[in-house]
Amino acid sequence: MEAAVAFTRSLTLHLGLDRAPDPVAMSTERREEAPGDTCLASVHVVGAEGQRLRFMRKDGGFPVAFRKVPGDWSPYLLDLFTTLVEIRWRVMLLLFSLSYIVSWLFFGLCYWLMAYVHGDGGRGPCVLNVYDFTSAFLFSMETQATIGYGFRGVTENCGVAVAAVTIQDVTSCLLDTIVIGIVVAKMASARKRGQTVGFSRVAVVNRRDGVLCLSWRLGDFRGNHILEGVARAQLVRHSKQPRGPVLVSYQDVDIQERELILATPVLLVHKLQAGSPLYHIGPEGLPEEDFELLVSFTYMGDSTGTLHQTRTSYTPADIRWAQRFREVLKVGKKHYKADYALFHQTAWVATPMLSAEQYDRGRAPPGLLRSLRGKRGRCCMEEVIWQTRL
Repeated sequence: MEAAVAFTRSLTLHLGLDRAPDPVAMSTERREEAPGDTCLASVHVVGAEGQRLRFMRKDGGFPVAFRKVPGDWSPYLLDLFTTLVEIRWRVMLLLFSLSYIVSWLFFGLCYWLMAYVHGDGGRGPCVLNVYDFTSAFLFSMETQATIGYGFRGVTENCGVAVAAVTIQDVTSCLLDTIVIGIVVAKMASARKRGQTVGFSRVAVVNRRDGVLCLSWRLGDFRGNHILEGVARAQLVRHSKQPRGPVLVSYQDVDIQERELILATPVLLVHKLQAGSPLYHIGPEGLPEEDFELLVSFTYMGDSTGTLHQTRTSYTPADIRWAQRFREVLKVGKKHYKADYALFHQTAWVATPMLSAEQYDRGRAPPGLLRSLRGKRGRCCMEEVIWQTRL
């Protein structure tokens, strides 16, 4: 009899029958198949989220400012091509425009000096129809841009002018090659393709096959198939010591089916089992946690064959307990239909309001849980006592 009472008490604690019914949990179970979007609703509220600094922004960027030695530009000059690819478009266009203008001014000055030194008022044997610096600048621009109006030109009587035109032509070819290469590389940047592959705005916790799981959604908004995609997740915790450095710890999070082909939206699942860094965290203690779940998807596009990566992060405020993602995939007669309008939407689902550790400790035999699934309150308690006595 004492063993029966002890088992009944542990089961009561597990089912939450010893306290007043939780209206949020009850409404969650009643609205298990609610079709509405619940991304902005949750069973917990984190009031201090606005004051918490994210380790990774939602767009995948890192709010990290590097402090270097003043005037030390060697890391950027050693890899000048990457520096030009990573700068903003307006800065790049300004630098390229200035490079052309400076080259025109430099060679225009050279032609004007040649005409001034070797000719009488610009009518000498070196450059024809160059009378002042303005006409020399126009001749330099016409030469480098291969306009060729046929009015100004270099004669064969001045070898220095012929060498200057040759050097300017070679410089023009090199400059055009650099500009075109950087513009093409910038337009084909992996960051732009990464914006068309995205994660859901929130992550959800629910029960799958009798196990509490944390899951988030991944999809390709362009509709192209992705080759050799690999998903990864890490849990990051950072803390500042009173008189010490900032400590940042990384812990890998196991994901089921890491390698996938992103033909349709997929659900990435992490089981909250023993060994998981989230195994001991429940819905009540989740707002007080200070961690960040970094998720990434590295893949190769079938159109260009370029390697890309999409990243985002989830804080405790982005995790929705007792919710699931709405179904976006339907089977048609000739093809599958993916409704991306429901990509971020979630719905309530019956889920134990316990941590995975507490849920595993107080889990009752499956037959007993099935008999209690549709009952609550005193009648459920009486049935537990009756079955225990048997």
